[in-house]
Amino acid sequence: MGLATDFVNGTISLLISVAVTVKLADEDDGPYSLGEMALAVAITGFLSGFFTSYFAK
Repeated sequence: MGLATDFVNGTISLLISVAVTVKLADEDDGPYSLGEMALAVAITGFLSGFFTSYFAK
């Protein structure tokens, strides 16, 4: 099972996090653009899913 499973879990978490964020984001102008927000959520979503899977063994 190794790192491949951890990467898959991280990717699934990334996809779900970005999809929900983009779907629910306001179109109002703010200090951050939707792209910047999606990138931040993608990074944190992947790391959260990856390390949860890695350390939950």
